[in-house]
Amino acid sequence: MDEEIYKENILDHYKHPRNAGRIDDADFSGRELNPSCGDATELFVKMDGGRVAEAKFAGRGCAVSQASVSMLTEKMKGMNLEELRGLNESDILGLLGIDVGPLRMKCAMLPLRALAKALEVNKN
Repeated sequence: MDEEIYKENILDHYKHPRNAGRIDDADFSGRELNPSCGDATELFVKMDGGRVAEAKFAGRGCAVSQASVSMLTEKMKGMNLEELRGLNESDILGLLGIDVGPLRMKCAMLPLRALAKALEVNKN
């Protein structure tokens, strides 16, 4: 039963993504591509007072990758750089709430890899 609720949540984020779009004056951004399936995500982050004021994304992909990035942008709001750097696979899987098989793991982790690239550029 719980897994069904999470599946519905994933489909909701896929059909009605939160924070979709670009931030033209982003403080940092990162792009990631999953060459095995063609999913792509670009993550944009705007900071204010050392915390994430706004996080948005642009891209395309399957329900898992798009729900994952939608959920991640919601979670990121209010976090500082140290907290962003501490995000890991367990956090993403916790947001999704379902078992992700090996074929979908790259899709689920796409936004986390985009965030890592963005943080690489922003060494502050």
